[in-house]
Amino acid sequence: MGGWVEGDPVGDRVFLDLPAFSLQRGGLLPSVRVAYETWGTLAPGGANAVLVEHALTGDSHVVGPAGDGHATPGWWQGLIGPGAPLDTNRFFVVCANVLGGCQGTTGPSSRAPDDGPWGSRFPEVTVGDQVRVEAALADALGIHRWACVIGGSMGGMRALEWAVAMPDRVATLFFLASGAVATADQLGTQTTQQTAIRTDPRWAGGDYPLDDPPVDGLGVARRIAHLTYRSAFELGERFGTAVQDDGRFAVASYLDHHADKLARRFDAGSYVVLTETMNSWDVGRGRGGVEAALGRVTARALVAGVDSDRLYPLELQQQVADALGVPLHVIASPYGHDGFLIETEAVGELLRGLLAG
Repeated sequence: MGGWVEGDPVGDRVFLDLPAFSLQRGGLLPSVRVAYETWGTLAPGGANAVLVEHALTGDSHVVGPAGDGHATPGWWQGLIGPGAPLDTNRFFVVCANVLGGCQGTTGPSSRAPDDGPWGSRFPEVTVGDQVRVEAALADALGIHRWACVIGGSMGGMRALEWAVAMPDRVATLFFLASGAVATADQLGTQTTQQTAIRTDPRWAGGDYPLDDPPVDGLGVARRIAHLTYRSAFELGERFGTAVQDDGRFAVASYLDHHADKLARRFDAGSYVVLTETMNSWDVGRGRGGVEAALGRVTARALVAGVDSDRLYPLELQQQVADALGVPLHVIASPYGHDGFLIETEAVGELLRGLLAG
């Protein structure tokens, strides 16, 4: 139950330990452990390295089977491998679990210096902090400039932050199904999800035992979130008003399934920390606004969105595309926001074009 903890099977993870790390909002972590996975072979000088950025409940396991250490198969199957859009005969692909996460990188369920979990003591983390941790990982791997940084949803935030904060380290950018700044709608749904977790009696102010986490609150949060990830059209076509033999609406049973599935592999404290990170996202903060910040990007960029996405609607990607002076690519999908994960053929075609350019 919950995320990966020390002592669990490692699976395909590799770890890097970093020294004391100062955070943008004033916090300090005495050390940071980063869990990551790689595919392919790094070329001399590191010029063939690609960074894939995962979304909120993703992790470093982009592709590969479920098994010891990995509760689920890779979340973007078909994207990486020989002959795939990220062709491992050509590219060295890296994905790291994000700072504040719960799949091997330091987060609320990680051990603090007193050997107990960080819990409520875990400091506030920004997208900028997460990218600086990834930059330290890149340095350790000998990667000075990414051939491409790719991300959708929360991963798109980090991809864009890379291109703005360290433009000389990003050759190409694939920005997908995300935005340059959190919207009121996103703030509303994400703070409601946090409330669901915090009002679970097991939450205990964020200092719950890891073997008795607030799974009920996390499950409600996941149900709320999943409704924003899918489109009304798809839910209607797939479930309608059907009632199962057990008396539950079919759509409610579907949401129950996803709530239970997440509770088995994710930590509630990380869910709160990472949604707070998303709530604070604004690429233009301290940089003169969004347009001025995006004016710093030198990477050759591709911006794409999903036509049925109601969480990150197309106008958010259009804002980024316009500021970067590139066209917006629209992926047709009935699946809503999750279309960026499901429509792998369409995403792969765009990625191949970007990397061939």
